[in-house]
Amino acid sequence: MKKILIFFVFVITVVFLGFVAFNVYSKASDNKAPILSPVPDFLTAFLNKQVSSLNLWLPSLRNKISAQFQAPDISAKSALIYDMTSKKVIYSKNPQERLPMASLTKIMTAIIALENKRHDDAYVVTEKDLVGEDSMGLTVGETLTLSDLLHGLILHSGNDAAEVLAENFPGRDFFIKAMNDKVKSLGLSDTHFTNPTGLEGDGKQFTTAYDLVVIAQYALSNFPLFDQVVSTFDYNIPYTQQHKAFYLENETNLLTSYPGVKGVKTGYTPEAGLCLVTYLDYGGHQIIAVILGSDDRRGEMIELLDYSLKSLGITPPTHG
Repeated sequence: MKKILIFFVFVITVVFLGFVAFNVYSKASDNKAPILSPVPDFLTAFLNKQVSSLNLWLPSLRNKISAQFQAPDISAKSALIYDMTSKKVIYSKNPQERLPMASLTKIMTAIIALENKRHDDAYVVTEKDLVGEDSMGLTVGETLTLSDLLHGLILHSGNDAAEVLAENFPGRDFFIKAMNDKVKSLGLSDTHFTNPTGLEGDGKQFTTAYDLVVIAQYALSNFPLFDQVVSTFDYNIPYTQQHKAFYLENETNLLTSYPGVKGVKTGYTPEAGLCLVTYLDYGGHQIIAVILGSDDRRGEMIELLDYSLKSLGITPPTHG
């Protein structure tokens, strides 16, 4: 008798819960209540087409190397040196201060272009792509490959190359939106783009040293072509019927003067000052170093790289 009573109570409970669930579902359907995702909108591929993974890499600024050496006194407004091998900060100065980034913008320009390649690999140059200042020397009507344009974008910091990549997205405005959406998908909130070049004059464009470490790490880790381009000192593009010949030389001069440096990008405008992102692979350690708003980016980067290696117990290489 007791077992029958327990079974009866169980059946009544199941029926009641089913009835409640049905009514809740019906009311939600009638009111068209949205199904809420535990993931923020900007991290869902449905609402942000630049989401490629939820495996975010956001290094902690609290994990620091305990250095026994005096840190360099630099003019840069902001700097961050991060050792990806030990997963620790070696040096920081205002790493989360929002500042102009000049042509460091082009790291994200390269990322968007690499993630959204044209199927025909044919990028046509138009009149509005020739915006002046730093240029790889493109001419209206020429057609180049993505690889060639990336070399012009990084080695010569070509604003014309950046604009061609943006216009072939399709559309410059959509390309810039993709740049900002990509920042969000990386979990960053202190970077904003208004153009693909880094030039001043068409809106507020800013970043932080911290965000640039994350952006540079993403580019280096996910795109072998990017890794190859930024570590190239000089590059010849031979003449074809689609374009003239080009000779490009990397502006990141530490590439040939500081052993272990593998690129990445320089930047300068009067507003931003001298900026530099450097990738160093030396002594078993992979280091990303960022300087923003410096008076002497080359000299200060050398000081910071030497300091970083010494802090890790590594004798710095002989360099020029």
